[in-house]
Amino acid sequence: MTYETIKLDIADNVATITLNRPERLNAMPPQMAEEIGDALDQIGDARCVLITGEGRAFCSGADLAARGEGASITGGQGAHRGLTRSYNPLMMKLARLPIPVVTAVNGPAAGVGCSLSLASDFTIASKSAYFLQAFVNIGLVPDGGASWMLARLVGKARATEMMLLGEKIPGEKAADWGLIYKCVEDNALMDEAKALAARLAGGPTVALGLMRQGLAAALEVDYASALRTEAENQKIAGDSADAREGGIAFLQKRKAEFKGQ
Repeated sequence: MTYETIKLDIADNVATITLNRPERLNAMPPQMAEEIGDALDQIGDARCVLITGEGRAFCSGADLAARGEGASITGGQGAHRGLTRSYNPLMMKLARLPIPVVTAVNGPAAGVGCSLSLASDFTIASKSAYFLQAFVNIGLVPDGGASWMLARLVGKARATEMMLLGEKIPGEKAADWGLIYKCVEDNALMDEAKALAARLAGGPTVALGLMRQGLAAALEVDYASALRTEAENQKIAGDSADAREGGIAFLQKRKAEFKGQ
């Protein structure tokens, strides 16, 4: 696929996806969601995904003007179609990835852009960035998984504040709340994000993938079920080449050299 709304770069085991509509503050039409999903299918042996935005925004939300889809002016059926065909499949694909995901939020992350920014394992924001559940301001409801993830990230009271009041949450406040991993100076954002992505890409990929899947599953099951899942995942991780390398490196008192296998 030739991408019109994103850029994909793969180097040093990190697949970097850049939302590339800076003239629209990277507003996301269904096409962009579909292109991100396709890019995730093309990353091959990459061991970490890094998502960011071109220009001065991460993503200002769904593009209400694009194709007429997802906009309130077209009625609820258009919004439903955009979510079920394009946006929701992308969010599920991200959730099921067997490798870690980092998002570098370089400006506004609003609406479905906020959901995308928080769908990672590590969200790093610049001090000029902010997170906004803008839906109430146009008479719509949160989507992109926001109603599921926000209360789990920051609790019901703060999730309610974000959704029902529709006010900006600056990067530093988001970090204080535990909504994101960390907030950094604007000029340090990409260096921090790339360093973290490189660290994850150099880790035991099988184990990392099982960790992110296990964390997601544990939010939905009881304690006993989580214990059983841990045992099963440990069996899989324990049979990996990286686990063998980790054990040998520990005994030899050296740093492990993980290959992602």
